[in-house]
Amino acid sequence: MNKNIKQNYLKKINELKKNNKFYYENSSPVISDKDYDKLKKEILDLEKKHVFLKNDFSPSQTVGFKPSKNFLKFKHRQKMLSLSNAFTEEDLINFEKKIFNFLNEKVYLEYSVEPKIDGISASLTYKNGVLVYGVSRGDGREGEIITDNLKTIKDIPHKVENSNFPKDIEIRGEVFINKNDFEKIKGTFANPRNAASGSLRQKNSAETSKIPLNFIAYTFGYFEDNKFKLQSDFLNDLQIWGFKTSKYNKIVKDISGLVSLHKKFEKERFQLEYDVDGLVYKVNNLQLQKRLGFTSNAPRWAIAHKFSADYTYSEILNIDIQIGRTGALTPVAKVKAVNIGGVVVSNATLHNEDEILRKDIRIGDTVKIERAGDVIPHVIEVDFKKRKNSSKKFIFPTKCPSCGSKTEKDFNKITKKYDAVRRCGSEGFECEKIAIEKIKHFISKEALNIDGLGKKVVEKFWDLKLINSPEDIFNLDYDKISKLDGWGKLSVLNLKHSIEKASKVTLDRFIFSIGIRHIGIENAKLIADHSKTIENFLDIINKKSTNQLLNIDGIGETQIKSVRSFFLNKTNLEVLNELSKILDIKDVIQHKKNGNLSNKTFMLTGKLKNMSRAEAKSLIEQNSGTIVSSVSKKLNFLIVGDKPTKRKVDAAKNLRVKILEQNELIKMLKN
Repeated sequence: MNKNIKQNYLKKINELKKNNKFYYENSSPVISDKDYDKLKKEILDLEKKHVFLKNDFSPSQTVGFKPSKNFLKFKHRQKMLSLSNAFTEEDLINFEKKIFNFLNEKVYLEYSVEPKIDGISASLTYKNGVLVYGVSRGDGREGEIITDNLKTIKDIPHKVENSNFPKDIEIRGEVFINKNDFEKIKGTFANPRNAASGSLRQKNSAETSKIPLNFIAYTFGYFEDNKFKLQSDFLNDLQIWGFKTSKYNKIVKDISGLVSLHKKFEKERFQLEYDVDGLVYKVNNLQLQKRLGFTSNAPRWAIAHKFSADYTYSEILNIDIQIGRTGALTPVAKVKAVNIGGVVVSNATLHNEDEILRKDIRIGDTVKIERAGDVIPHVIEVDFKKRKNSSKKFIFPTKCPSCGSKTEKDFNKITKKYDAVRRCGSEGFECEKIAIEKIKHFISKEALNIDGLGKKVVEKFWDLKLINSPEDIFNLDYDKISKLDGWGKLSVLNLKHSIEKASKVTLDRFIFSIGIRHIGIENAKLIADHSKTIENFLDIINKKSTNQLLNIDGIGETQIKSVRSFFLNKTNLEVLNELSKILDIKDVIQHKKNGNLSNKTFMLTGKLKNMSRAEAKSLIEQNSGTIVSSVSKKLNFLIVGDKPTKRKVDAAKNLRVKILEQNELIKMLKN
């Protein structure tokens, strides 16, 4: 049986490899995006059902697409990051709130709006007016040099003869095919996007020239001497320089205007001359763009507002409770399998107990299920007209279905309300479901990233009593594993190698891997930067001196309470101490950089004017300064705003640390 399954799996893998070759190397896709996605899903579904299946070419093992070997590589001077997505008005409101919070002031905002063209991103580097590099997006950090192919596009100037044109600039835009032009060649390509991508990856630019490609410029990457104040001004000058921009570009002044425009475009999108899948909103003020900067994977000043999600109706067969690593009980609707946007859906989240009550969702109800992009399908509403007499109310469990512990809701001191999420009272490995989820988190990509030890494998090893705690991973019985179905000599060796590799880990990833509630990646980094070594971190925990973590800018009472609660559990503490002996946990290395604040340490306290602490920290770090989390002899400057923490100021005075106000910091940054 396993042999037949594996043969079927390998057949699909080979089919995927073949189509990847057609698409990425030969630049001539032979199947549609829908069929390609279907093939990938079939592979992933097989891997979920059969844990012994694993292949380097699987979609589960690859992220994005590396630049083709057919082209030379080019490192982007400014990363070509993706955009965060919005699907609702609430998402837009939150997007704007985050902007105000980061800037620490409610500045005037207007947005430059453009259609999100479903094409291929490209960047054009001009030096002294001459196009010297044309590059694909690639993986966002590194792209393919496809200059000759891009030069075949009539919309792209080879040379710009304008005295105001920057000496060194990277212009970014979208390569696409109009719907009418695609109709003439659709026998060759599956859809307009594939046609654009395939054409740009031709080895011979003469072949690219046969395809009616278009280019619309929408922003800049690297810009040597940017003197523009507004995104819209830059777009206007792009036209003067000979570049095409979208004729649908608009300036919108508020969220309600964005929503109205989105509704208009959603109705009219099929009448547009090219494919679009939403609108892009950018803060129009370029100075604000610069202040806002970027997160690790997206700009803070832009968002893509996608068009409506796909939805359908189905019947709720049952409601199950899933238990997460922090004990959160999540209700999941088991529904009659339905197809939503090409994906078969049989589960949909109900979020929490309050949502079930508010929407009056019952077992047996016909409900509207929505799926947007990669968002988990969720139940929107009940079709009350189809409610049956037999529909049953769901009683949310007051005891954990796994361990029997009392379930609780936390009381929020700020809102004076109980949280919507109900949790298992167990903090540790005493609850089987929590323990399994903790281990899954421990081996996840963002934590120890143990390849070959996926979620299904963890569950199987748990059932076989091979793993009961994270430390068991490093003492596995490989002889026993080698006798299991699907575990050949090579797969066992690969797993062993992956575990050995994961045993060397940075302090921040280790702290994150433990799975403390409210301690995400960023907070783990803050605690690691403060602790410096695993020995110091253990000292803080074992001596129950977590109060000192309050000195860390960005760590508050909520996080401290979670850390305390987590390690009050004896098992959690034992796991921490045991792992610290097994793993090679690297100390935090302070990197020295050249800059006007180089070798200087700073700490912030109090509310700053017209600037959040996050922005101030970002500016200090950009200028090679170091942010420290506590007042000590190593601190050079304490920056004080309104209502600073008295104990920090007093400690700085006692140690004769220089205390500066915000305006003095600004002067230092400008020097």
